[in-house]
Amino acid sequence: MNQNTIVIWGAGAIGGTIGAHLVKAGNDVLFVDRAEEHVAAMARDCLAITGPVAAFKVKADAATPERIKGPLGSVLLCVKAQDTEGATRAIAPYLSPDGCIVSVQNGLNELVIAEIVGGNRTVGAFVNFGADYMAPGLIQYGGRGAVVVGEIDGRVTPRVEMLHRLLLQFDERAVLTPNIFGYLWAKLAYGAMLFATALTNASMADCLASPKHRTLFIALPREVMRVAAAARIKPEPFDGFDPAAFQPGGADEPAHRSVDALVEFNRHSAKTHSGIWRDLAVRKRRTEAEHQLGPIVRTAREHGLEAPITTRLIALIREIEDGKRAQDWSNLDRLAEEVPP
Repeated sequence: MNQNTIVIWGAGAIGGTIGAHLVKAGNDVLFVDRAEEHVAAMARDCLAITGPVAAFKVKADAATPERIKGPLGSVLLCVKAQDTEGATRAIAPYLSPDGCIVSVQNGLNELVIAEIVGGNRTVGAFVNFGADYMAPGLIQYGGRGAVVVGEIDGRVTPRVEMLHRLLLQFDERAVLTPNIFGYLWAKLAYGAMLFATALTNASMADCLASPKHRTLFIALPREVMRVAAAARIKPEPFDGFDPAAFQPGGADEPAHRSVDALVEFNRHSAKTHSGIWRDLAVRKRRTEAEHQLGPIVRTAREHGLEAPITTRLIALIREIEDGKRAQDWSNLDRLAEEVPP
């Protein structure tokens, strides 16, 4: 394999959208996905992007993981958080000494990747655009959002500058940051809010706009920000989410403004429901709750804190996954029971 080939490992919503734009821009891209019907559709016909942001088709080189050989240079890892370890171990034997795995995922997966291939071959990334896997060979790109890349040790290296230039071909607003974990922890807080919206069948915007549950949607990110502060993380703002508005002990007015901004951001996206909701309601599969929200709870305990809202949220999601609970507004009422008085 040409070491200059950009490998997209996981060609679903995130990987398919970014990879298709990179192909369109003239890059040599290989899509790797374990869904044989998706790989077959891409290889036989094309990869189609649809939606209000962009609509086009590209010829896509695609393969299943067992067909991959080395050496691999830049690998954009775009799988679900729970699949990170398995995918990284599959990539590791073929990753060139100067190659790297870029975690284009939700959660703190950079830590898992670094344990397997080393921090020197791990790069962090953060994305918040809206996209959904619709069918084999078809991805909906529903709304633009933040795209950020950075070395996990905060350095600005030629490697990360190259990756930033690459991502600029997908979104000209892509950011190169020395504080990637600041973005990742901010997304954990916002992500917790999205997990809460998935407890219902309502849209993300309608849940966040619910007057009855506004206190919950302020208390939940505030809980995550308290844990981030204990871990000495400086969260970064993005797409209406203002970490400073949710600092423990802060006034509620800035938090209300931030939640209102998030409602507005989501109103303008064709992606009305989160990928978490789709996992539960459409694809009937396990979500990333344990792997995205679990580290918040564990980090809290490491610093002598509790995270009762996040802990209850994980339990409620698990009950839905197990078929013991329906998605309903009443679940937000149950979660709100954990909000401090």
